[in-house]
Amino acid sequence: MRPIPLTPQTAEVARRIVWFEEPEKAVADPVRFMAYAMTYARHKDMRVIRQYVSDDEIRHALDTAPPGIIDPRSWAYWNLRMGRFPPPPLRKRTFDGSRTVQAASNMSLEERRRAAAEAWRTLREQEPPTDMEEMRRRAVAEWRAKYGPDKKQ
Repeated sequence: MRPIPLTPQTAEVARRIVWFEEPEKAVADPVRFMAYAMTYARHKDMRVIRQYVSDDEIRHALDTAPPGIIDPRSWAYWNLRMGRFPPPPLRKRTFDGSRTVQAASNMSLEERRRAAAEAWRTLREQEPPTDMEEMRRRAVAEWRAKYGPDKKQ
């Protein structure tokens, strides 16, 4: 996919649809930018973007968009606009034992369940141990201070 140039108009659009990072960084990855645009852009934003992006490039962005950015409604809309009906399955995020993202369609439900359980165990092993009894005592003391029998409600 061709790069999307950073003009004052595209910078304004990028600030609006990828609000959590600078416009230069947002348009640096055109496929990711298009995934956010297909989800969050307004009609007038897409008119600006469409000056630089062809239908084939939108199809490419749909095929290679990172999972988890495009919502199901936008996925259906843009696939329909690009002549794909019914749309292909929406890619989903999953995490295997090494916590890397991969497409969910190539794993069975049982494999996904095992991978999620293993990722959770790995994450829990990295956390420092906590003194649960001390946490319980503090929570009870805070509750009594706030709602105890001598407090009027």
